[in-house]
Amino acid sequence: MPATIEEIRSVLNEVRPQLMNKANVMATGIGYKRVDNRTTDKLAIICSVAIKTSVEKLDAEDLIPQEVQSVPTDVNPTGMFRTLQDPKARFRPAPGGVSIGHVNISAGTLGCLVEKNGELFILSNNHVLANSNEADLEDPILQPGPFDGGLKAEDEIARLSEYVPITYNDGDDNSDHPGNFVDCAIAKPNNTDDIENEIYQVGSIAGVKEAEFDMEVKKSGRTTGLTTGVIEQVDVTSRVNFGSNKVAIFTDQVMAGDMSQGGDSGSAVLDNDDNIVGLLFAGSDTSTLINRIENVFDALEVSLPDSMV
Repeated sequence: MPATIEEIRSVLNEVRPQLMNKANVMATGIGYKRVDNRTTDKLAIICSVAIKTSVEKLDAEDLIPQEVQSVPTDVNPTGMFRTLQDPKARFRPAPGGVSIGHVNISAGTLGCLVEKNGELFILSNNHVLANSNEADLEDPILQPGPFDGGLKAEDEIARLSEYVPITYNDGDDNSDHPGNFVDCAIAKPNNTDDIENEIYQVGSIAGVKEAEFDMEVKKSGRTTGLTTGVIEQVDVTSRVNFGSNKVAIFTDQVMAGDMSQGGDSGSAVLDNDDNIVGLLFAGSDTSTLINRIENVFDALEVSLPDSMV
């Protein structure tokens, strides 16, 4: 049996399309196998499913084999992944971790401040700041978000500057789609005095670090506040429901446990040393999906402000 993540990653990259095409499979990744509700020390290919169904009720082609190329598998009943928009106070200056949103959405979370070409920007998700591709550049961004009482006349804090478009499946649920890597956008503050270079309930970001398997992480979000978790899977490919019959496939994600609810989308995810490792963008009843921060920074060509590193 392949003993390392690198060897299992090679196998997963080969078999992922077949696994993702099986009915009920929402995501695939690498994690520890669970037996009798206990986590073992055995690495496995994890198939996250909408509902755990008995073998008798599945067609033969939809059965998940007990192992693939000598790599064990496991089935994780996460439910369907969806973007996390839902409900708080007005902050001036506004730190990361508080309510924010495009004028036409409900509310998400302000992630953190980033720098591009010597200017400061607010970082969050596309579906929080750019209304899932539906926004125009220069659209108003409110803090708090509209669901939390934000009004355009009084609570506009920024204007949409840039976003990475999300590619949807357009009704063709083809798991061979190359997938999206990020759900991210930036907004330019109207006044830099209205933003704060730290995370609510956490403080300053220490630096940038790569998210790793079994890493302890935390986030400060609009709905659930400061929560902690563990990176349970890496190399994750997942379907994510954006509502209005829009589903997108995301690849090269990391998955943590139950540390978020609706409205926490956009939260900066940090390790125990306060290094930023990811951008939270979706979740299910049991799990949280996170963009790798290096993919976010590369896509937007941004970095942490010089004062943070």
